[in-house]
Amino acid sequence: MIPSQTFINQLTYEVNGAAIEVHKGLGPGLLEDVYMHCLKHELSLRNIRFQSEMSVPVVYKGIEVPTKLRCDFLIEGAVCVEIKSVKEILPVHKAQLLTYMKLLEVPKGILYNFNVVNLFHEGQETYVNEYFRILPD
Repeated sequence: MIPSQTFINQLTYEVNGAAIEVHKGLGPGLLEDVYMHCLKHELSLRNIRFQSEMSVPVVYKGIEVPTKLRCDFLIEGAVCVEIKSVKEILPVHKAQLLTYMKLLEVPKGILYNFNVVNLFHEGQETYVNEYFRILPD
């Protein structure tokens, strides 16, 4: 079943809540791996289905090209999440998330930087692509 924009937007709201809860509990300045494991736990508590650290396949002219691409979270098959804990988000971080979204054909992506004071206002960027625009409302 193809998810709707409404479903994906509600899912984004729930994932943001889980990430904010993790950030509220841990604060800024820890390594990405710590936030990843805590977010896994928080998503599980909220009964949100996800895959973590999944290999992202690249198929070119009918063959799978070996890469080391790994998506931090694929949530409900509809939202990619990439976790960072850096001084500032760089263009390469955005490109990484957009690449995963395109290769996985996922309509929405969220980039979190946990190394900020306020995760929602400073540390969260949401992206949509052409797959989102063609979904029903």
